[in-house]
Amino acid sequence: MPTVRIPPVLRQHADGATEVDANGATVGEVLQALVSQHPATREQLFSSGGDLNRFVNVYLNDEDVRVLDGLETSVKDSDTVMILPAMAGGQ
Repeated sequence: MPTVRIPPVLRQHADGATEVDANGATVGEVLQALVSQHPATREQLFSSGGDLNRFVNVYLNDEDVRVLDGLETSVKDSDTVMILPAMAGGQ
């Protein structure tokens, strides 16, 4: 089963977990499984239309899914999905 790494900013919405196992054949299915386990993560990850929020970056085994097939990117049981919030600011 794929593993999802939870960033510190989302851990409060995932019962403090640093990572969870979430079943799915695609990145989107894995993230939906995460949301099923931890419903408070839904609004942090997804827009009301069901797309990833623009400030959320998702990586599959260190590869940005935007350069792959997005949420339709296939995953294997041994894969790691990493959620990284976008950083902004500076001068």
